[in-house]
Amino acid sequence: MRTTPPEDRTSTVGHAALRDRCRDAVRRNEAALTGLSRSIHAEPETAFAEHRSAAKVAALLADHGFTLRQPVADLDTALVGECGSGDLVVGICAEYDALPQVGHACGHNVIAASAVGAALALADVADEAGLTVRLLGTPAEETGGGKVLMLEEGLFDDVALAMMVHPGPEDICLPSSLAITDLEVRYTGRAAHAAAAPELGLNAADALTVAQVAIGLLRQHLEPQQMVHGIVTEGGAAPNIVPARTAAVYNLRAAEARSLQCLENRIRACFEAGATATGCSHQIVQISPVYAELACDQWLSEAYRRAITDLGREPLDRSTEQGRVIGSTDMGNVTRALPAIHPMIAVECGDAVNHQAEFAAACATPSADRAVLDGAVAMAWTALAAVLDGPQRERLLAGVADRVGQGSTEQFCTSGGVA
Repeated sequence: MRTTPPEDRTSTVGHAALRDRCRDAVRRNEAALTGLSRSIHAEPETAFAEHRSAAKVAALLADHGFTLRQPVADLDTALVGECGSGDLVVGICAEYDALPQVGHACGHNVIAASAVGAALALADVADEAGLTVRLLGTPAEETGGGKVLMLEEGLFDDVALAMMVHPGPEDICLPSSLAITDLEVRYTGRAAHAAAAPELGLNAADALTVAQVAIGLLRQHLEPQQMVHGIVTEGGAAPNIVPARTAAVYNLRAAEARSLQCLENRIRACFEAGATATGCSHQIVQISPVYAELACDQWLSEAYRRAITDLGREPLDRSTEQGRVIGSTDMGNVTRALPAIHPMIAVECGDAVNHQAEFAAACATPSADRAVLDGAVAMAWTALAAVLDGPQRERLLAGVADRVGQGSTEQFCTSGGVA
């Protein structure tokens, strides 16, 4: 139960004074936060295998008095750290998974360290602001959907607002993203000697080729912002053996759920065409939960814009950022369940973009260190702006009450399966 109205907190303590304390807390911990970012960067771990990274995040939180739960949601590398006892829960999401081969080419080391920094800053003012700080260590953003699985387990149910910052080439306060689903197709045929008895074989590689050709022809007729891209993960063992097994993984993206479902229906038909043409059998597996498109909270986004501008950054203007699609993220599901934001914070990366080796290198530089610190302060200031504003505080708490009354946080989707 609230003991002090937010107006009283603001007048007694002073919004500016609390902002200063948040910034001072980040400055005091600068070496630890940039060290955390560099350490995670140096030991990249892929989805659901981020054991060292999660342990590093947990250790720094524990050093500052956070209560830890790990693992959570039946995920070995997911964690929750909490501090404070206020009635309004601020959730800060820390990602720390890397990409195969190119390591932290999406800068999740910066995300994790800035999230910890924001949590430490808000913990310093939690009592005065009447909040509880909850850092959520969310694994497997690149594939696997850790946030979706944690949503399903109720770890966001009582969170009033959630946030994270993501490094990129530009500062973007209100980015757009695409909904995405990941499908694996597996073909099974029959092996045979490719020269002595090819007529006895059922060629699974041909099945995959037919599917690829069908998808290539389909591209002319895709809706705006529908995208399909994939790789062959199993293509046969030797050229003198008719391949009995092949597999490929495809990402399907679209502007929103309806368009994504239409696209999935058509891609599944392309996969079926490969099986029909060759006599092979096929299986389609959804390998990650569906990621929703971002629907960031407008008020929180504007508060973040003010905060990042106060720190000397120059984010894209509102009209320019509308055309910036950043890919896809499971944070989209969070933004559709509760008020949340996912701004981009710039690092100096030359001509490089996310998912390139050059961008990975840029995420362990002084510019990336600054992004860690600025991101931490900006998130803390954004949270303070909301919790100390009477109408906003009431809106956020009312949203929690509505979700709890409904029994659980509304989900965009559930985990993958086989079809």
